[in-house]
Amino acid sequence: MKKVLSAAFISLAVCTLTVSPARSQTGNVRVGPLADDKAASTKSDEKKSPPNEASRAERKSAPAGAAKNSGSEPSSRREQARKGDAKDRETSTALTSTAATVTPTETNPSSVTSDAPSRTSDAPGVPLPVSARGASKEPGGSPDDMKGAPAPTTNASTNSTNTATRTPSMPVAASQPLTSVYRVGAGDVLDIRLLNHADPRQSTLYTVMAGGVLEYPAIADPVTVAGMTTEELAAQLVAELRHRAVYDKPQVRVSVRDYASHTVLVSGLVSDPGPKTLQREAVPLYVVVAWAQPKAEAGRAVVVSHASGKSATVDLNDATAMNMLVQQSDVVTLVTRPPEFFYTGGEINSPGQKDFHAGMTLTQAVLASGGAARPDSIRIKVSRQGADGRLVSTEYNLREIEEGKIPDPALQPGDRVEVGRYTRK
Repeated sequence: MKKVLSAAFISLAVCTLTVSPARSQTGNVRVGPLADDKAASTKSDEKKSPPNEASRAERKSAPAGAAKNSGSEPSSRREQARKGDAKDRETSTALTSTAATVTPTETNPSSVTSDAPSRTSDAPGVPLPVSARGASKEPGGSPDDMKGAPAPTTNASTNSTNTATRTPSMPVAASQPLTSVYRVGAGDVLDIRLLNHADPRQSTLYTVMAGGVLEYPAIADPVTVAGMTTEELAAQLVAELRHRAVYDKPQVRVSVRDYASHTVLVSGLVSDPGPKTLQREAVPLYVVVAWAQPKAEAGRAVVVSHASGKSATVDLNDATAMNMLVQQSDVVTLVTRPPEFFYTGGEINSPGQKDFHAGMTLTQAVLASGGAARPDSIRIKVSRQGADGRLVSTEYNLREIEEGKIPDPALQPGDRVEVGRYTRK
């Protein structure tokens, strides 16, 4: 009985010694192809190895008397020893297979090592397409979704067109008065100076051709300049030179040497008829009349607008009306002034038809008619014919006008002036 217990104790001790190293290996698991090969080699070594060395040592160290007494039961002891070795091998095999099948997620990542090659997109022999690499950087994207997608390209022609046609950042000429703006047109001679390359032998004068285009040597294609101010044209040339990489920072100055595109035709009672050249988009009428030198008998100017086709008659003695603006292609004709009259009546010393002059006021008309007949005749009624042919009457107090309490009203040709004791209605 003691022999059986001794053999069982020895087998248990051997199993404990075998399990302890296997358990200690689980703390530092090796995974991958090398780990599988090691597990396979461990199995083959155990099959070929003789019975456990520890069991052999125990049997050798056993007392001689025990060995003699064991002769009665040799088969049972050998059978038990074989069973113990079989259990040891099964336990070792199970632990080895468990260690080989442990996944990295079940262990501490800091202690896991792998003999397998890393699976990255830069691994040799497995190159990724360009589209797939670009797609893998986008969150939620996959290489399959990006297959066949064209690589981003830059349209050089579109960029160059946008650069050439970009509107220059210049002051808005439309916000300036027409009397201080000039827009170049066909026939104008421009002085264009490229400050980056000042060559005294090269001419700086260029004429705007028919159609409003300009041929500049540094620019291959003609540039449309009609309707531009000199500042806008300079900015356009700078943009074209920068686009063609002629200069990194081109500096261009543009001015008008000879004005030819804006003219006004003057005729009639003038000493110098003919076209008059404008140096602005518009000039006052009195300037054009002065250029033409009106004759003494000229009294009116008839202006026909080229833009609207309408005509307007202006008295040469009317300073306010002479400030009207004349623009390109307008026609100005100076004519005699036809006789105009106004009519007075009532309590006045010299009633009747009187000659009218531009700018005449009510008090002037009363004085031209001899003045009021009575000192208390202070009520004056002025009747004026409207567009519909009806008369519209307005009453004034002559004393208030003379004292400066109310303005002295201006008269118009054909007005009727009646002096008397009239009351306001």
